[in-house]
Amino acid sequence: MPVYNAPTDDVMFLLNDVFHIERHANLPGFADATPDVVEAMLVEAGKLCSEVLTPLNRVGDIEGCTRHPDGRVTTPAGFKEAYDRLVAGGWIGLSAPTEYGGQGLPGTLTVIINEFLASANLAFSMYSGLVQGAVAAILTHANDGLKKKFLPKMVEGVWAGTMNLTEPHCGTDLGLLRTKAVKQPDGSYKISGTKIFISGGEQDLTENIIHLVLARIEGAPEGTRGISLFIVPKIMVNDDGTLGQKNGVSCGSIEHKMGIHGNATCVMNYDNATGYLIGAENRGLNAMFVMMNEARLGVGVQGLALSEVAYQNAVIYAKERLQGRALTGPKFPDKPADPIIVHPDVRRTLLSIRAFNEAARALVIQTALYGDLSHRSQDAKERQHADDMMGLLTPVVKGVLTDLGFSNTVNAQQMFGGHGYISEWGMEQFVRDARIPMIYEGANGIQALDLVGRKLPKDGGRAAMAFFAEVQGFINAHKASDAMKPYVEPLNVSLGHLQQATMWFMNNAMKNPDNAGAGAVDYMHMFGLVALGLMWGRIALAVNEKLAAGDAGADAGRGRLDAQALKNKLIVGLFFAEKMLPETAAQLKRIEAGAGSVMEMAMEGF
Repeated sequence: MPVYNAPTDDVMFLLNDVFHIERHANLPGFADATPDVVEAMLVEAGKLCSEVLTPLNRVGDIEGCTRHPDGRVTTPAGFKEAYDRLVAGGWIGLSAPTEYGGQGLPGTLTVIINEFLASANLAFSMYSGLVQGAVAAILTHANDGLKKKFLPKMVEGVWAGTMNLTEPHCGTDLGLLRTKAVKQPDGSYKISGTKIFISGGEQDLTENIIHLVLARIEGAPEGTRGISLFIVPKIMVNDDGTLGQKNGVSCGSIEHKMGIHGNATCVMNYDNATGYLIGAENRGLNAMFVMMNEARLGVGVQGLALSEVAYQNAVIYAKERLQGRALTGPKFPDKPADPIIVHPDVRRTLLSIRAFNEAARALVIQTALYGDLSHRSQDAKERQHADDMMGLLTPVVKGVLTDLGFSNTVNAQQMFGGHGYISEWGMEQFVRDARIPMIYEGANGIQALDLVGRKLPKDGGRAAMAFFAEVQGFINAHKASDAMKPYVEPLNVSLGHLQQATMWFMNNAMKNPDNAGAGAVDYMHMFGLVALGLMWGRIALAVNEKLAAGDAGADAGRGRLDAQALKNKLIVGLFFAEKMLPETAAQLKRIEAGAGSVMEMAMEGF
């Protein structure tokens, strides 16, 4: 059975030494997030993940969820008890406002803990993650009455939340949706329609489920301009907060999918269900995008999370599995063969995964910090910059981290040879689970189009230019350092490729938009490599500063990495710079090839 240990020390290093989270102590919630408090929280979350959730991961995969004839859905054995522990620990409302029962801590901490949860048990973690996204949408767009009525129980975790967009005939193009809303004399609406692929749509973990549903009010304009967002509770809520009668909401069936079996992915039927409008009429997408953007960052975290747990188990196996001898002669002559970790290709594979994991975790934390700053900073300019950066990086985090996260689980599975394909080892479950985040919350091709078509030109390219300036500024500040040259010189080359590709789009995409479409995925991954390269530059800088100061390993047990662990980071970062960053050259060539061979053949030729 697979094991998992939360990378607490790595996270503490990133928070304290790379991003210096103490600089934000003046912001709401950050003053309470002292190093001691954060470390204690992460250690406790790690224990919950390794001791409770990891053993349930295979249970959930084998048992799945069960829909009963009366429409009830039960989750796998142990899930209810584990969810109750999650609620009791206050983990779900960690970053929610205190006025609704949350702890008001930085959202960055919730993102970090969600990585731990997803590594341990992705299917289980989705239930609580969806609640947090729904809370964010209601906080931003609902009126005070709806907030007071629904948020406290959701923040506590005793009520769940879902996101209802997709319909059988309508996926990414939400303008085609048919679910209708009819206004009632009391100001509520009657919602009718069918939604599919609804994660956590029905379950036995919580006493109520608060569905956020996109629907079209009678007489509304066609297309996306006529979509509104509604709160539709599974069970009606009385004015005093108690539960009333069942609403017209039911689970028609459970989707049988290739992974995350422990999460109930439902077909949801709305039959004159009572709903409450969130925000303005016909502005539903604007409100739902709050939840979708939260979800996209969360889904990117899932790609990292599965890459991390797959790596941990692959390393254990590679150190134990004896097969063949090292090319340069036996390394363990007292054994019948050497462990496979002596072989260069095995090391290349493992280093590729680890180099991704450590930089991706830094990128996730950086993006989450931008999210906190955009909401909590008192400086308007800082809020704007943070909002720009988060908007720019969100499709990159979602698309690149789930694409590479899946590839990494496949490569980790390969380390096991034939055993990797046997269910008991757990690796094939990671592969199946990791494939799904690539498609939901917008397939990764859509993320790439969002980056190229919307995020790059937004506000005259303000966010993109700020990102390029940030990377170039880091390079310029450290290119004279002998210790930093191995990291910043390759990054400088790749930044040049990214800037060339951006200019190519500016010169060629307007006259032929297919040029942007054909190169968007390569551009997204190029952008991702540069962003990850910047993270490795910052990690290397922090490592060198700590080694020079001689404080490596100080305060043992407080999330401190010893000197060897820090030096290992320099090796992994160098591997990234030498072996992974050069891919941007090939990506640039593919982008500049344009859409000719992609679009030339007639449909009948396929």
